[in-house]
Amino acid sequence: MKKLSLITLCLCCFGLLCAQPVSKNGGLTADQIKTIQNSYKATGADKALRNAIVTNDINKLAKNFDNRTAFDDHFSNEVPSKAITDQASSGRCWMFTGMNVLRSKAIKKHNLPSDFQFSQCYTFFWDQLEKSNLFLQAILDNRVKSMEDETVKWLFQNPLSDGGQFTGVANLITKYGVMPQEAMPETHNSNNTSQISSLIKLKLREDALELRKMANNKSVTEKMLQDKKMEMLQTIYRMLVFAYGEPPAAFTWTQRDAKGNVVSTETYTPMSFAQKFIDADFSKFHMIMNDPTREYYKVYEIAYDRHVYDGQNWKFLNLPMNEIADMAIASIKDSTNMYFSCDVGKFLDRDKGYLDVNNYDYGSLFGTTFNMDKRQRIASYASMSSHAMTLCAVDLDKDGKPLKWMVENSWGPKYGHNGFLIMTNEWFNEYMFRLVVESKYIPAKTLKLFEQTPILLPAWDPLFAPEEEYEM
Repeated sequence: MKKLSLITLCLCCFGLLCAQPVSKNGGLTADQIKTIQNSYKATGADKALRNAIVTNDINKLAKNFDNRTAFDDHFSNEVPSKAITDQASSGRCWMFTGMNVLRSKAIKKHNLPSDFQFSQCYTFFWDQLEKSNLFLQAILDNRVKSMEDETVKWLFQNPLSDGGQFTGVANLITKYGVMPQEAMPETHNSNNTSQISSLIKLKLREDALELRKMANNKSVTEKMLQDKKMEMLQTIYRMLVFAYGEPPAAFTWTQRDAKGNVVSTETYTPMSFAQKFIDADFSKFHMIMNDPTREYYKVYEIAYDRHVYDGQNWKFLNLPMNEIADMAIASIKDSTNMYFSCDVGKFLDRDKGYLDVNNYDYGSLFGTTFNMDKRQRIASYASMSSHAMTLCAVDLDKDGKPLKWMVENSWGPKYGHNGFLIMTNEWFNEYMFRLVVESKYIPAKTLKLFEQTPILLPAWDPLFAPEEEYEM
């Protein structure tokens, strides 16, 4: 009897639950769901589109046939190209791009072979160790804050990444020097970073929790915390050595000219090699950005936007696109390429290596519109800088106005247009975000704006996510 009563009670409760409104305060009601369902008429055209879309790549179906003749690879002004590099399955585009800018200078100055490269593996090794220290020290700097604090949460969410900006190139080379690729070549894990990166991040998070626990113990001194941090970094160093090899303190390298003739054979340290082959004063490189959501002609700085704890956060001057374009043109005309970053995945024709806002007509395919402008896309998290490349060419019309641009990519020579990507000027305006320009190409009035006290932005600002896009 009691068992029957219990069953009856449960059934009654279930009936009451079913009788309750499914939605409240903005939730979808059954009637609303029915209205939405009835709005789809399943016409013959809709059925045909559905059948096509469910079985095909959307970009293939949205390809704009009317734009098929727009592609042109002629450029009125072009910096001589070098051998295309390949970051493989890693998020090191910022480093490849920065070092491509620097190797171009080295090749030109020292008459080196066109396939000369600085060791990306060497620089990346120190990048990962420095970022690990940056994270652990930031954890100590914020030890009094709760785990719910926004900065603390961001740190634990982002203990380490492959990505970065030109900041890292400047900081790391200044501190550690460089070497030719032959002195520390790529490894399987430098070309495929996901596994080792995941393990190091896991270890760093574990270490961070331990440091926070120690810091809450009143008997623990600052020296004890720093000693513990050093112990943790020794473990990270060991993991990095296993994955990437140990950076040599010195190496012997034979320099050859562009024709392959031996010039000299010498023993270098990374710093002595940098002193000879890095023809750059990093204080004269300036980051320009275009962010229409923020006031122009102001300088911005992003917390923790650096690779080295004892380095400097990079400063960005926000400018209109026409002024950025003028500086880029001046640099290219002087045979000087530039660090460039953009939202590379938008309207990219991967077969041609062509970026054009008219490449794909998604609106017609789905019977709707996609009308946000650059400001709206940034504000709504729909677009941000994802990838760095080397800006190396511009095609100007008879009035000196840009028609299209070209970048040297780091996805290998077989990708895109022989390793390059070509973009229309319209795409450049819509999806370009950052450009590193040398002082001599920046008008004096504009250059003076960098003397402002920067406006500090939080580390989680969406526009300043590390550039790390890579091709799988």
